[in-house]
Amino acid sequence: MQTGSSVTVTAPPSKSLSHRALIAAALAAGQSRIENVLESEDLERTRDCLAVAGARFERQRGGYLVQGVSGAPAGGTREAVLIDVGESGTTCRLLTAVLAAGRGMFLIQGKGRMHERPIGELTRALEGLGVTVRHLDKAGCPPLTLIASGLPGGRASISMDESSQYLSGLLLASPLAASESLLEIGGSKAVSWPYVALTLDVLRDFGVDFSVERRSGATWSAIDFREPADVAPGAVRFRVRPGAYAARTYRVEGDWSNASYLLAAGALGRRPVTVAGLKQTSLQGDRAIVDILRAMGARVEFFREGGAVTVYPATLHGVDVDMGHCPDLVPTVAVLASRASSVTRITGVAHLRIKESDRLAAMAGEIAKTGAAAEVLPDGLRVQAAAKPVSGPVAFATYGDHRVAMSLSLYELAGIRPAFDNPACVAKSFPGFWERWREIVAA
Repeated sequence: MQTGSSVTVTAPPSKSLSHRALIAAALAAGQSRIENVLESEDLERTRDCLAVAGARFERQRGGYLVQGVSGAPAGGTREAVLIDVGESGTTCRLLTAVLAAGRGMFLIQGKGRMHERPIGELTRALEGLGVTVRHLDKAGCPPLTLIASGLPGGRASISMDESSQYLSGLLLASPLAASESLLEIGGSKAVSWPYVALTLDVLRDFGVDFSVERRSGATWSAIDFREPADVAPGAVRFRVRPGAYAARTYRVEGDWSNASYLLAAGALGRRPVTVAGLKQTSLQGDRAIVDILRAMGARVEFFREGGAVTVYPATLHGVDVDMGHCPDLVPTVAVLASRASSVTRITGVAHLRIKESDRLAAMAGEIAKTGAAAEVLPDGLRVQAAAKPVSGPVAFATYGDHRVAMSLSLYELAGIRPAFDNPACVAKSFPGFWERWREIVAA
């Protein structure tokens, strides 16, 4: 396949690490400098909610000075303070746990689909630790009121069947507890483990004392938290000692999730695409896009200078892939699969039904508009390219879901002129996406 010179774009800062670093800095004693923070609607929600709980943020070029609350967040004494999480599931889940470690009353509410997204597994665990939780509408979903008087520590079990953010929230809250916390994984599976590793990495960087243990028979032994690739309920647990978060300077690395659309463009288009600002040894699960692209037949090269990754145009073929640890990549891979030469089967991602949209149904419906066959499986998708793919204009629904919109933009490199009902929804995680996308398409 003929290719020209590479077009180079820069990855945005990591959304996941921006959330976690701002939370850690907000809980620390003293002033932290958080550099290269993602500016997006979700991060605005996290900052605003932390400010309501007592943290102070001063905007600086490329980041923030954060004055922490030095321990427990402060809620209302006579009435609950409003914690408006908007449509940010990360903000809602992480801060519900963190605020439960504070003192006072907090009213946590959002908008749109947020009040349909489950959080009951987390609130049940918090109730087991003595927090009073009152769901105000639908049981197990926001809006809800927390009446908190600090966490005691001790043993808690949390299921990761639906989301790893429940465990990440408890891990972020546990240093504020009165005694050591022992957190165990319940349920039947453990989805999105790499996001837990990111949480642990931030805890370590902000001075939190913890250990991760793996069971072998009747014996538990400490392990490096970077080690587990496959984590099963009952096989791994976490000990978090009480203590203060330490203020520090922290730089957020580039975002492999949002880089995936740009990297996929290199495989699907006519020119190589280089994405700079990515950490090759990142703990981010969505670094798996490199392995998936290679498995589909694309050539991928790493360059140490500038953390650059280049993907070259390729004739793609289908794959069978379990994406339970990198679910945010599913829309991207599904679009690539619809232009591959053989069938792709994506599994391990039943929990995508409770994201900003039902991403399995959304992607199957939109991919079908291009002539490809997309079948929703119990835990994933089966995608087969059309014998005669559609070309020309196609009206796509985004379902208000940033990842659906960004993944469907890839069709512009495959002879389709996409028209989106809500292109602005990308502001949730990647406000500069369309500007970067135009650089790729125009090159």
